[in-house]
Amino acid sequence: MIILVAYATVEGQTAKIAGRIAAQIEMHGHQVVLADLAQPGFALPGRIDGAFLCAPIHLGNYPSAFVQFVAIWKPSLVALPTALVTVSLAIAGADAEERAEALAYPQKLAKKTGWKADHEYHAAGALKYLEYDFFKRWMLRRIARKEGGPVDTSKDYELTDWAALDRFVETALIEFAKRIRKVA
Repeated sequence: MIILVAYATVEGQTAKIAGRIAAQIEMHGHQVVLADLAQPGFALPGRIDGAFLCAPIHLGNYPSAFVQFVAIWKPSLVALPTALVTVSLAIAGADAEERAEALAYPQKLAKKTGWKADHEYHAAGALKYLEYDFFKRWMLRRIARKEGGPVDTSKDYELTDWAALDRFVETALIEFAKRIRKVA
């Protein structure tokens, strides 16, 4: 199979997650096209058998480049087996209401674009205190404290569960192969 792994990133954690997904796919013997959707002029390659799309949630929204890509390429995406990986800090939080809101982002994307992935995964992102300006560091520390998360701003925290992500990729690839065999 030839699998597209397309991503949008804001602080770099989603790019890291997309890279991990691409490595997992290659480890299973498939070819990968890894694409940063922020690069101008990206178009779907001529032949792909499935797609993993990865994007973070910031201020309650997916990045506009990601939403535009999905809207423009919806007819092609609908014809493929697809997986959506949504990255947010809220998914790692203790607040059930915020987690529920995070879990609803793919449905909001589907309403906006008309596309719904066959498989969805919610990954926790990272707190990159060392990269934030004073205000953002202060704000995210307050949120982390409220959520029972890490508050030491002298270091960064990667909250992504890599083993769970790997299991998701493996399961999605099995489902992709089943769908492709049905169509063939």
